[in-house]
Amino acid sequence: MRFLTARAEKRAKPAAARVRRARRWTRGRRLAAGSALLLAIAGGSWGLERSGAAAAAGRAAKGGFFAATAELGLRVKDVEVEGREYASRTAILDALEVDRGTPILAVDPFAAKARLESIAWVRAASVERRLPDTLFVHLVERQPLAYWQRDGKLVLIDRDGVVVPTDQLDSFGNLPVLVGADAPQAGGALVDMLATEPTLAPRVAAAVRIGGRRWTIHFDNGVDVALPEDNAAAAWHRLAALEHSDGILERAIEQVDMRLPDRLTIRVAPSEMPKTPAKKGRQPGKTT
Repeated sequence: MRFLTARAEKRAKPAAARVRRARRWTRGRRLAAGSALLLAIAGGSWGLERSGAAAAAGRAAKGGFFAATAELGLRVKDVEVEGREYASRTAILDALEVDRGTPILAVDPFAAKARLESIAWVRAASVERRLPDTLFVHLVERQPLAYWQRDGKLVLIDRDGVVVPTDQLDSFGNLPVLVGADAPQAGGALVDMLATEPTLAPRVAAAVRIGGRRWTIHFDNGVDVALPEDNAAAAWHRLAALEHSDGILERAIEQVDMRLPDRLTIRVAPSEMPKTPAKKGRQPGKTT
């Protein structure tokens, strides 16, 4: 993310390059010396402000110091952001509270970090001043994990179980739906376990947290699989083996109960009840 795009410089002749380097070195030394002097002058004013004396004068001196450093070239021209995928550009710039030309020394990296981490999509952030004119921002964003069914509505959650506000749920693909009060907190471990069987995981439509202890998995063809409270991963691998060898999930069943380690209980789907044929003969209420 940039305010400005740097332009490529033309190749200089050797003599001109030496002159340019010398000027750059001289300018750099002037900049460093000027900044050091201004820091020393402002330091006294800031000390007065902290002690409560001449507070207005101290604030004015601080503002003057930042303005002077900006005149020396220490002002924001570029904002570089690394790790952004979901957080909006506008939200990031608003959190940084900078414009092109803002004195870069006036930017508090710690305060900017705190504001960035208040953005819904940002899990962690760091801000670095790269003098003379660049702010470098590194973001760690929240990663969508699943949809959580809450109060009859779906919301997006990340691996930490944090709800991430969004109006575009459909844009996050075929994520599983988690149901249950504590489902978000246990969802990360469940999704990791489901991923260990890549032939089954894409077929999981929803997972219901039962009693805060175990999961019932609902597949896209309507079959429910009750996993045990303990060693659910072993049951999940066993189910994958049964599906591979016998196609258990393709049968006319409603539920597979795997809560007991030494047995498997299957509930067969009820067949369509035959229709009772109408009785022949005299109808009630009629006489011949």
